[in-house]
Amino acid sequence: MLTTYEVRWFYSGDIPENTEYWFRHSCVVSHSKLPEKREDVYLYTPNCDYLGIKLRQGGLEVKWRYPENSSIQFGSAVEGNIEKWKKWRCLDFSEESFEFAQIEDNPVWVKVAKIRYCQLYTVVSKLPKAVSTDIDIDNGCSLELTDIEINGNKWWSIALESFGDNGNLKDNLEATADFVFISYDAFPLQADNSYAYPSLLKLVV
Repeated sequence: MLTTYEVRWFYSGDIPENTEYWFRHSCVVSHSKLPEKREDVYLYTPNCDYLGIKLRQGGLEVKWRYPENSSIQFGSAVEGNIEKWKKWRCLDFSEESFEFAQIEDNPVWVKVAKIRYCQLYTVVSKLPKAVSTDIDIDNGCSLELTDIEINGNKWWSIALESFGDNGNLKDNLEATADFVFISYDAFPLQADNSYAYPSLLKLVV
């Protein structure tokens, strides 16, 4: 079981050039790192935006959003909603469960293709530092820029997700957001477009 604080934004279409430029030149420390390509399969729960259930890389993941929320704002370019989530992940090493073939023709399960560019930050005394994604970090936050395709529809997303000691989670996210968005002058990120994947599916499916 894992607790995280997250803030996400979703927009239709392709990643804007100025947003991709900002991410590559102001955030990424290893330009040789290839993006992660994967396909997650979400259970469509249109009236439960506080619940996320998906099949990912051979496992079942369940997320539950806490009632609490807050917001972040950086000038006129960035405003978003911070959400607290509890996450459970179940793996079946026998490979007898969580098979896509079991749900392939069921319309309540939705394929979401993703190309994820990720940068990790370690946070010590509320001071973030960009580090390689190949090392293990106990306390920090991830920043991701993602190409998304759902039912032939293109979307893109920016997200921050913190991890570590429960008492530091929100501070980790806010400190990293302060750090990365100080240089952000690209596509405006608005609170109306700040939500999690269950809300995105409700718009697209």
